[in-house]
This record gives sequence, structure tokens and C-alpha cells, in this order.
Amino acid sequence: MIFRMGCLTKIIITILIVFIAFFVFLNSHWFQRLFYPIPHFEHVQEESGKYNMDPYLIMAVMRVESKFNENAQSSRGALGLMQIMPETAKWIAQELKVEDFHEDMLREPKTSITFGIWYINHLIRQFDGNIVAALAAYNGGQTNVRKWINTGVWSGKYEDQDDIPFQETRNYLYKVITDYKIYKKIYDS
Repeated sequence: MIFRMGCLTKIIITILIVFIAFFVFLNSHWFQRLFYPIPHFEHVQEESGKYNMDPYLIMAVMRVESKFNENAQSSRGALGLMQIMPETAKWIAQELKVEDFHEDMLREPKTSITFGIWYINHLIRQFDGNIVAALAAYNGGQTNVRKWINTGVWSGKYEDQDDIPFQETRNYLYKVITDYKIYKKIYDS
């Protein structure tokens, strides 16, 4: 009986040690960085710095939008890392004075990142510094978001995201904010 209790105790202790080691492994920053990489970070940091934006917010947007696939194309026609619609990109190109713009340029990481960051900054200004509303507009359109806020359908606050009429935009906002917090935890410590 004592022999069995000793073996049982050893098994329990071994299982606890393995569980604790596994928990520590899963929560280690180097392991988490496998799932939350920062490709093109130098360019993201440079461009986001021009607008005083957090580069980890941009990484979160890029991860949710394209999973870092520079050839990504949505069913609606958005292209590249930042998933920008070609018509929006043409307007951004005019605003940034990019000559000879063509939509294939959105598949180039530098162009997609530059345009996406500029556009997010534009939306933040349109919504008086409200990053949450700007992110919702990046996904659901600024006309829709402005209407939701002006008619009281949505407050523009993250904690009221369940009031957003578009489920896709609610889910998008949740994913971006969650990923942003994870990026901050992993890299900004």
C-alpha cells in the first residue's frame, strides 16, 4: 500500500510539473511571438511614427485584415496586407501625391502599409481622435459609423461594441483590439 501511495504521489507531482512547465511555455513571449509576428515592422514603425500612432495597433490591423499575406484579396476586392479597396487606394494615392498608381501596387508591402496607416490616421482625425470608431470605420465604412454614432445606435465606445449593427464590424473590432493588447503585452514590455 505504501509503495502504491509513493508511486501515485510521484505521478501526481510529475503531472503537476509538466502542467506548470507547459503553462510557462505557453505564456513565454518567445512562444507567443510565433503566433504574433511583426513582419515589415521597420516600415510600420517608420510610417506610424509620422502620425504618432502605435505600430502595434497597425500590426494588429494587419494580422486581422490579411494574416500578413501580401497577396490577400477579399471577396469584396480589398487588396494587400492592409486590405484596401482599389477605389479608396486611388483616392489615397492622390492625397499622398503618388504618381502612376495602379491597384497592383497594393500587393507591395510598403505601399499597402503606407496607404493603410495614412487612411487609419485620416479616420482617426475624422472621428475626433476616437481610435475605436476609426477602426470600426476602416471595416464598416465611415458613412455607416458616422450614422450609427449620430443617431445614437452606437456610442463609438469599445465597451458598447455589441450595439454595432454589422456583426462583421463587431467581430473585427473585437479581434483588432484583442490582438493589439496581445502585441502590446508581448513586444512593448
